[in-house]
Amino acid sequence: MNERILDLKQQLKQHNIQGMIVSNPVNIKYLTSIEAEGILLVNSSENLFLTDSRYVEGVNNLLTIEDEIVVYDFKDLSEIDYENFFPGSESVGFEEDYVVYSEYKRLLQKYKVNFVETDGIIENQRVIKDDEEIKNISKACSITDECFEYILKYIKIGMTEKEIAEEMRSFMIKAGADDLSFDTIVASGKNSSIPHAVPTNKKIVGDEVLLLDFGCKYKGYCSDCTRTIYIGKAPQEFKDNYKFVLSEQEQLLKSLRDGVNLKTEIADRVYSYQKNHYSIFHSFGHGVGLDIHETPSLNNKKDYILKKNMVVTDEPGIYFPGKYGIRIEDTVLINNMWSDRLTKSNKNLIELEL
Repeated sequence: MNERILDLKQQLKQHNIQGMIVSNPVNIKYLTSIEAEGILLVNSSENLFLTDSRYVEGVNNLLTIEDEIVVYDFKDLSEIDYENFFPGSESVGFEEDYVVYSEYKRLLQKYKVNFVETDGIIENQRVIKDDEEIKNISKACSITDECFEYILKYIKIGMTEKEIAEEMRSFMIKAGADDLSFDTIVASGKNSSIPHAVPTNKKIVGDEVLLLDFGCKYKGYCSDCTRTIYIGKAPQEFKDNYKFVLSEQEQLLKSLRDGVNLKTEIADRVYSYQKNHYSIFHSFGHGVGLDIHETPSLNNKKDYILKKNMVVTDEPGIYFPGKYGIRIEDTVLINNMWSDRLTKSNKNLIELEL
């Protein structure tokens, strides 16, 4: 029995929705382990995966009887007759955050089915990780930690940001990663003041900041880590600013646990920033899983209660446009009374003498 699909069906029933069209490949992978192109249709009596002949054999070899999924060879997925697949259904759910508006209009015009938004129902289901998911995220984090230890020995004056980013990618793949979680950020000097900097041909020089934001996927699950180091002897101003970010990161880490309301905890961090005259450029973290950015977002905009076995990032940062930025980030597992850092790399200030 596919427990994840069963859970989804129970949630749909509570919302008086008789079936659902799942088209987001990440959600399909979560529910079925299938990574082939196609659409998953879930109704009260059966689960159907519609794909074309290129993938039918591979998908059937992946699935077991316990998955309870029937695979159909469907040549043109744009011509699916949803009325036949959802007979007698008053409401059929769809992924409003994934389906483009033009496709939604086409569905409404072509079929006599009441298509309804599902308000991220599968994404919310994905928030609580099971033991296998935590194991895979932990492995991705372990590879990330190994990469950081390696790259500190690899960096040399005169190397470019692009060269370092490529070396980090290569190391993580060789260490067992499926892929990167996102494009690695290597930002030196004033480039580090851009939160989502893109590596350039700028060369590493002495007496400047180097910010590394990187992560990888293991069996589809992501890690996320940021470390900021100083090339040479750091000036006192930088040390003071680094100390603030590290303190904020550790304070937030201590507060992340089962039952905590993020709105309240992040409000404390916002107050600390304001009191110390720092600007806030982004949220203090985000959920991590099959996607690098998942629910929840760590901000003080709305109430959100953390639960055991959620995985989030803890990533405060401060930025001085045109000068430098500092960000420290860990991937964190939520537990009952505390939280566990899954990325364990040294986060004390590193002054790299080259």
